[in-house]
Amino acid sequence: MDYSNPLIVQSDRTLLLDVHAPRAADCRNALIPFAELERSPEHLHTYRLTPLSLWNANAAGFSPDDAVKVLHDFARYDVPQSVEMWIKETAGRFGKLRLVPAPWIEIPDPKNPSEKIKEEYLYLVTESIPVFKEIAASLIGRKYLTVCEYVEPQDDFMKQTVVTEDEKSHCFRLNLTDRGTIKQELLRMGWPVKDDVPMIDGEPLEINLRQKTLSGRDFVLRQYQKEAAQAIVGDKGPGTGFGTIVLPCGAGKTIVGMTVMDLLKTSTLIVTTNISAVHQWIDELVDKTNLTRDDIAEYTGENKTIKPVTVATYQILTWRPEKDGPYPHFSLFRKRNWGLIVYDEVHTLPAPVFRVAAEIQAIRRVGLTATLVREDGCEGHVFSLVGPKRYDVPWKDLESSGFIATAECIEVRIDLGEEKEIEYAVSDLRKKHRIASENPKKPEFVKTLVEKSPNDKILVIGQYLSQLDELSKMLGCPIITGKTPNEERDKIYADFRSGAIRVLVVSKVANFAIDLPDASMAIQVSGTFGSRQEEAQRLGRILRPKERKSRFFTLITRNTVEEEFGSNRQKFLAEQGYQYRLIRCREASELSEQLDGEVCAIGN
Repeated sequence: MDYSNPLIVQSDRTLLLDVHAPRAADCRNALIPFAELERSPEHLHTYRLTPLSLWNANAAGFSPDDAVKVLHDFARYDVPQSVEMWIKETAGRFGKLRLVPAPWIEIPDPKNPSEKIKEEYLYLVTESIPVFKEIAASLIGRKYLTVCEYVEPQDDFMKQTVVTEDEKSHCFRLNLTDRGTIKQELLRMGWPVKDDVPMIDGEPLEINLRQKTLSGRDFVLRQYQKEAAQAIVGDKGPGTGFGTIVLPCGAGKTIVGMTVMDLLKTSTLIVTTNISAVHQWIDELVDKTNLTRDDIAEYTGENKTIKPVTVATYQILTWRPEKDGPYPHFSLFRKRNWGLIVYDEVHTLPAPVFRVAAEIQAIRRVGLTATLVREDGCEGHVFSLVGPKRYDVPWKDLESSGFIATAECIEVRIDLGEEKEIEYAVSDLRKKHRIASENPKKPEFVKTLVEKSPNDKILVIGQYLSQLDELSKMLGCPIITGKTPNEERDKIYADFRSGAIRVLVVSKVANFAIDLPDASMAIQVSGTFGSRQEEAQRLGRILRPKERKSRFFTLITRNTVEEEFGSNRQKFLAEQGYQYRLIRCREASELSEQLDGEVCAIGN
């Protein structure tokens, strides 16, 4: 028993972190690879061990023994034996089932029985007899899998996947087109599949990173960017070429994607969140690689061309003319011999694109994101269809190295106006959230913060358009929403970057993939209920490296559901080590004094 240690490991697999203990920061960083933060009040943070968190850690080379060692190193009391056993047994499930190549088979062509066509299969193998029998008896096994005798594939390239004698004895055959579906379904059964089928090589393309950008600046990769790209590419052998990279906004995820392109030198499809992000990708590629604009196509609602490097939006891919009809632009995934697909902001991946991702498992692919948190619980889809988390860096580590800005998070709690109290009291939960979010006192607080920060470039971010319109008019500044034409949107962003405008009001369209490097302050007036990933993305808008400290203000209505949702949003950032200072004000006139006075800290 060591009372100076910060971690209490409980038999229900929750981990309590005493944030006041001497080694709390080190412990928090050590937990990030394999544990999920659940709650982060003032004194004790609660983490939980989950199967998916352990499997992600396994895929990145973090073994169950490593996880157990972390618990022992930081535990205040003895680690329950049941937790150790659960970690080893659960993490040990990763790799019990493997997908490996199978030889192709000639079968009669259904359209012309006298002719033969090539039917392609894969094998699902295991060394474990109980696992083999469980899968064979399952509905998934009966629907998608056929018990068969293992036959060595004919292709020398495919023979590089090593299969043990025990695995050859416990072999299923599946259709190549069911590769992603099988991984997804078996994950639901608690059996994560290790995909050791080599990726196909797409159309070659000579892509090289510049040593000097087109604008004349030296271009040097940071060590973590090299490591992240290499974690995806590996040795280009079985089990490599797919996965997810988790880096904070401002850390250069786009550069990691371009580095993967440089390593693979192949035709690449990049899918991102909106047209502004498409244009930023194209600008970055032209600035930092040998590609010209003639080599790169834009596939959006405005332009639909395809070239060796094509940048598209999720919106165009998921558009369809009829509600229950087909998605006509999914054909983009098959119109070229792509060697790499980059899913930008992969945590936002729409369900229809997940279905496509299930089909195109033979193509190398990388997901880029600041956080794998999804409020719909679909992190498992990202794991099985795009790829497991291969690389992650604590945000505070990059902050201390100067690679992202130092940031201060401040929550300002405001009373609800008396004229809204009765309406709030009798409303349902959704209406309560909107009333609290649109608290009529908030605009005056926004105005005070803007006036007190004449040297900051400020983003005012919110959820509700009527509220944002009011703020835009009050502040006399531009507003960007989903209805803003793309040409106008790009011009406003350019004016903000150049300093022609200092304050910009934005809806949630600016949550993702927008590069506003000089933004040093954000004022969040409303959000999407308790979305943790939204909180991380919004803070990310002000994390580009700069000399001054960035500040992230959130306006919360006291004694309303907004307090609860606000606390949930902050969990992810608390895990990353950010403090939220709490300021309570009745009127905007008190804010200046309160900012300089005593505050209380929440989170860690």
